[in-house]
Amino acid sequence: MSKKSRPTEQYIQGNREVIGKHIRTFREKKGLSQDELAEIMEVNRSTISKVETGKFAITVDYLAKFAWYLDFNISLFEKNGK
Repeated sequence: MSKKSRPTEQYIQGNREVIGKHIRTFREKKGLSQDELAEIMEVNRSTISKVETGKFAITVDYLAKFAWYLDFNISLFEKNGK
């Protein structure tokens, strides 16, 4: 197996933006404002904004926290979502 090259910053940023858009969609489906979600999660509203716009390098811990409060599944490694 050949060694893959390193991901570009553009590739990484694009993924941050996709994740952020999904988080915004889940937040809006719950009927929450950024301020309300920030209060529930005990973070600054600016953190929510930065995550949703892809300006925050979200950690697995933050992703798990968003999943918990917004009730979505982050099972990326399970085959066929099972």
